Amino acid sequence: MRIHLQHVTQYQYGRPVTLGPQIVRLHPTPHCRARIASYALTVDPKNHFINWQQDPLANHLARVVFTQVMQEFKLTVDLDVELVPSNPFDFFLDPSADFFPFAYSARDARALAPYLASESEPDLLAYLQAPGNAPVRTLDFLVALNQRVQQDTRYQVRLEAGVQTPLQTLQLGSGSCRDSGWLLVQLLRLSGLAARFVSGYLLDVDPATPHPALDNSQLHAWCEVYLPGAGWIGLDATSGLLTGMGHIPLACALEPADAAPVEGATDMAQVQFSHRIELSLMNQLENIS
Repeated sequence: MRIHLQHVTQYQYGRPVTLGPQIVRLHPTPHCRARIASYALTVDPKNHFINWQQDPLANHLARVVFTQVMQEFKLTVDLDVELVPSNPFDFFLDPSADFFPFAYSARDARALAPYLASESEPDLLAYLQAPGNAPVRTLDFLVALNQRVQQDTRYQVRLEAGVQTPLQTLQLGSGSCRDSGWLLVQLLRLSGLAARFVSGYLLDVDPATPHPALDNSQLHAWCEVYLPGAGWIGLDATSGLLTGMGHIPLACALEPADAAPVEGATDMAQVQFSHRIELSLMNQLENIS
């Protein structure tokens, strides 16, 4: 299934303002499963410099520097992507990690140390407690924990900036996708598993439908856990499922703030924010190279 995505993000200010350098994280990551046919980022106003960079986690960042004051800042992403159905469980798991709990090798443990750091919150530790100490298959443990978070945290749209603490999300029993995703990251780290926060697009498409509805796609957030042999595996706490072909990662981070789609300073001013994502089916006979 070949899809064209257009994502428009717009900031309108109540007075002319000066923007500091803006970091834009709206480019698919190198480990994105979908095939990226073309990508373009258009920035308005036109008087700016743009430099593409990669951060320490290999995310593609656009650093935008403006040379004039402005009352509107607009980003337009045009992305052509080929979605290929796949089995989310189709990966190799090293025999050493077949059963949970397991220990990472010394080499992996050194590289994964930042993804294992967590705060020992008693209530989160208590949430993880289960009767008996018998090892369980690692995939069974991950699926069960992901589904438990999904069942215990009612999804709600939150327009406030920032992310709830994992304890807040657990106590409230509700949160946005970024809240439940961050809760799952912390629970995995407390379990001794390396985990990271991911932001991206969720394209709500069904390849079995001749004319799929393309009006329910959105910016989304989820979690990835590192499994020996398999690498980084996506877990979506909003749905309780493993990530699939519709998940397009844009940024992976140790903490949610480092995966924000747009980050930068500006003068104090009233601001009106809006964004929209539109999808359209591309010609199935078109040759995408």
